[in-house]
Amino acid sequence: MLRLEQVSKIYHRGSASIIGVDRVSLEVAAGEFCAFMGPSGCGKSTLLNLVAGLDSPTSGEIVLNGRPTARFSSDDWTRIRREEIGIVFQSFHLVPGLSAEENVAFPLLLRGERGGTMLRRVEEVLDLVGMNHRRRHRPGELSGGEQQRVAIARAVVHGPKLVVADEPTGNLDSQQGAAVVDLLRTLADQDRRTVLLATHSGEAAGSAHYVWTMRDGRLIERVASNLLSLGL
Repeated sequence: MLRLEQVSKIYHRGSASIIGVDRVSLEVAAGEFCAFMGPSGCGKSTLLNLVAGLDSPTSGEIVLNGRPTARFSSDDWTRIRREEIGIVFQSFHLVPGLSAEENVAFPLLLRGERGGTMLRRVEEVLDLVGMNHRRRHRPGELSGGEQQRVAIARAVVHGPKLVVADEPTGNLDSQQGAAVVDLLRTLADQDRRTVLLATHSGEAAGSAHYVWTMRDGRLIERVASNLLSLGL
């Protein structure tokens, strides 16, 4: 599903070079929920941005579904995100003036979809995240946890094979955060989606199938999430 081969990202600030990601190699199979854990600045968000095509690697190769992405154009990446990748942000990024169902429908409208089939798909994913009863409400009328559930519905409404979640619990309390991460686990276990989670929270990472710890842009250690919960 996803393979990275010696991927690095280096930023240049004047004469200084800042390493965001340092020679990362890994494989994540379909249906796996992989978390990347570490402090701010360790490279986990940069890594997810590279996988989602929001940034470009300085060197190395990213392979999605058997396709090398090095020569993907900006238009290629836009198409891939519309069809195969769902992105969940920490700050929700819902459109304030639209209802929950309108926010969820937005990616389908961008693809030119209309009519009953689209509406049924929106209803289906709102059911999946437990938000169909709030479908007419706008973001300002929803709690943080509810907004993030709508954001997840929007991220998966177009049927992506890969879901990338960057600190999705960062603005939520512990109970709301746990519910959101459990929902991401459901996407992997029941829908066979590959889920990548960047988090500084051991509690959030504990819901993944396994966890990579990161430091200074490098993958340091892979552990099973049940061992993480035991502090091992």
